[in-house]
Amino acid sequence: MTTLQSAVRRRRAVAAAGLVSAGLLALSACDKPTPVATVTVGTSSVNSEAMCYNDGNALDAKALTNCIKNIDKAKSIKVDQDATVRFGVDPKIADAGWVVLVNGQQFTDVSKKTYRTIPGSAFFNQQYGTQGDTNTVTIRMGEKSNQGMWSFKLKKA
Repeated sequence: MTTLQSAVRRRRAVAAAGLVSAGLLALSACDKPTPVATVTVGTSSVNSEAMCYNDGNALDAKALTNCIKNIDKAKSIKVDQDATVRFGVDPKIADAGWVVLVNGQQFTDVSKKTYRTIPGSAFFNQQYGTQGDTNTVTIRMGEKSNQGMWSFKLKKA
């Protein structure tokens, strides 16, 4: 083997090692996904990662303020008043406890289950303070502190 062939092989090995290192660096810079929450009505469903999330720790006031600013970007789903609205959450959300808020007001007790159902009529009923054609539903993670929020728009069908 000549010196020239040896030098070419070394350069290729160094270049390959550099590419592998760059790839690993790029992967380590990726944010890991947040737990997912899903709302299902009939055969339609929408799901979302958290609008704000602190990996199981309480959110500070600044994070909550920024989160509330993004509530208009929430995914929407149509709800017939006779339908059942199903909420599903990742086990990580369930383990921390979660509640459903409607238009910012607590609507359910804390649950540690990954699934719960609520009649569609409850989301468009003056008795519950949810009248109107569109209501914002937020899943709040955390029994004692707010650790994450997932929001959806429920539109009257």
